[in-house]
Amino acid sequence: MAKKLAKRFYKSVKVDKAEGQWRVLLDGMQLRTPGKLKLAVSSKAIAEKVAAEWEAQAEHINPSLMPVTRLVNVAVEQTPSRRADLVAEARRYAQTDLLCYRAPQPRMLIERQSEAWDIWLAWAEGQGLTLKTTESLQAIEQPCESLDALDHFSKSLDNLPLTLFVHLIAVYGSVILGLAVMRGALSAEAAFNLSRVDAIYQIELWGEDEEQAEITAALRKETIALGSILSAL
Repeated sequence: MAKKLAKRFYKSVKVDKAEGQWRVLLDGMQLRTPGKLKLAVSSKAIAEKVAAEWEAQAEHINPSLMPVTRLVNVAVEQTPSRRADLVAEARRYAQTDLLCYRAPQPRMLIERQSEAWDIWLAWAEGQGLTLKTTESLQAIEQPCESLDALDHFSKSLDNLPLTLFVHLIAVYGSVILGLAVMRGALSAEAAFNLSRVDAIYQIELWGEDEEQAEITAALRKETIALGSILSAL
């Protein structure tokens, strides 16, 4: 049974600055996270993106249409232990990075994977993240030096960019693609497209049902929206 959406309870949405942080006001009251913490960010542009999502809500509030708000909520509620969990999650993904697991056949898919992904494996190597590839379905052990470099990068991020980084990794199934987006080498949408090489090949063979197409379209739109906050970080 679908969860009932809450009715829109506010009329005005504004952004203002207090104590060096930007906040979103609903009818003059500061927006709070699900954990009841005051939502405040250091970037006016990000606060405006959150405000725009709340302003866009019609009769009911639909959280699924508010990706920036959801991400900021998670970031604001970060704790040292949760940060450690995110760093560990990024490390786990690096050990099963999508770009490292190649099809043994057919040749067409092998060539597509190579054309799309080899350049980014080489790019990652230049970033200190050297990962090995395999045609096996079994997980391979990646170099500890690379995983430690990833840990260092993750720990260097503030709460909001760290939350975004790990979210992108999960969407793409790839630390390399997530890192490329964070460092401005790829757009969020371009990385999304690269992550779908295998899926597109399967769709060409067997087709795609309407429901799955809608899910993919929504995920693409959400990922683009989240990628848009990078310029404000």
